[in-house]
Amino acid sequence: MTKNSFKIILVCLGCFQIALGQNNRRNTNNNIGWYNYFGTIKVSDKVGIHTEYQWRRNNYLTEWQQGLLRVGVNYNLNPRVLFRAGYALIETYPYGDIPLNGLGRDFTEHRIFEMVQLSHKEGIVDFSHRFILEQRFVGRYTSINKATEDEFPLVNRMRYLVRLQIPLKGKEIRDRTPYLALYDEVFIGFGKNLNANVFDQNRIGVLLGYRYNKNIRLEAGYLNQTLQYGRQINGQNVFQNNNGFIINTNFNFDLTTKK
Repeated sequence: MTKNSFKIILVCLGCFQIALGQNNRRNTNNNIGWYNYFGTIKVSDKVGIHTEYQWRRNNYLTEWQQGLLRVGVNYNLNPRVLFRAGYALIETYPYGDIPLNGLGRDFTEHRIFEMVQLSHKEGIVDFSHRFILEQRFVGRYTSINKATEDEFPLVNRMRYLVRLQIPLKGKEIRDRTPYLALYDEVFIGFGKNLNANVFDQNRIGVLLGYRYNKNIRLEAGYLNQTLQYGRQINGQNVFQNNNGFIINTNFNFDLTTKK
C-alpha cells in the first residue's frame, strides 16, 4: 500500500465517522426564558441560608419548561472558599417537539447536593469555580397505566462551573457598578442507573449585571443550554438545543448584629 493510498483511507474513515456521528444524532430546538431569584440570609459571620427559585419557561414565556426550588446551608471558610449543602425540588414538564419523559408527562425530582465554590481575582477580573455533586431521585413511570411516578431511582451527577466578572466602570465591582459576566457549566452523569447521557448538559451564559449595593444585584442576558436525553429514539441520541435569555435577581439579607 502506498503512502498516498493510506492517507486516502484515513480521510475516508474520518468522513465515515463524521457521517455516522451525524446520522446517530437527532437535534431539537427550543426558545427559553429563565427568571430566577437567589437569596442569602446571613445568620452568623460564617453561616448563612441559601434560598432560590427558578421559573423556567419555554417559548420564552408562554409554556412551562421547569420549576426549581432549592434551599441550602452555607459555610464561609474564608472570603475565597464557600461550602454549601442542601435540597432541591424540581418539576419538569413536557415541552418542545420531543418531551424529556418518554410518555410525554411531567415528572418530579428530589435532589440532594453538596457544593464548594472557590474565588480569586486576577487584575480587574473576578473568577469563581463551582463544583457540585448531586444525588438525584428522578421520578419514573413504570407503566403507561400509572397516573403518577411510582419509582425514584438514584442518578448521580457532577457539575463544574467557571465564571468571570469584569467591571464596566472602574477597576472593581462596587456599589452602583455595571459589569459583564461570562460563564460555562458542564454536567456529567455517573452511577449504575445512568442511561444514555454520561454527558448530561452544558450551559453558557453572557450577562450584563448591575450591583446596586452589597445586598442587591441584577443580571440579564443570553443563555444557551445543550441537553442530552437519557434515552435514544430509533437508535439515535437526542440532543436539545435551547437558546434564550435569563434574568437573575440576587438579594442578601444580614441578620447578624454589629456594634
